[in-house]
Amino acid sequence: QVQLVESGGGLVQAGGSLRLSCTASGRTFSMYAMGWFRQAPGKEREFVAAISRSGGSTYYADSVKGRFTISRDNAKKTVYLQMNSLKPEDTAVYYCAAKRFDYGLRGHEYDYWGQGTQVTVSS
Repeated sequence: QVQLVESGGGLVQAGGSLRLSCTASGRTFSMYAMGWFRQAPGKEREFVAAISRSGGSTYYADSVKGRFTISRDNAKKTVYLQMNSLKPEDTAVYYCAAKRFDYGLRGHEYDYWGQGTQVTVSS
């Protein structure tokens, strides 16, 4: 059982930066691959980024590649999403998710989900 809590969302101007954090409960954080997803009003939830259990592999949606960076600190039981060069189209609720295996990380079949944090990018 894993409980996930996101933080770090807020309002930022286009071109700015923001770092999201997701902290997990329990003592088995390193056993889970972690992903970030987002959902804008009226749109389906979409994959943003993922990182393997060891942190050795990362994956990004084409729309954020080169601008966003996912990382993890297993000692702190935390996964981060550094977002640079933000655009208005990045506006969405961002969700953290955990999966027990290092496969299919671009899909939505994760075992646990956080409550989400709002990111709003103004122009």
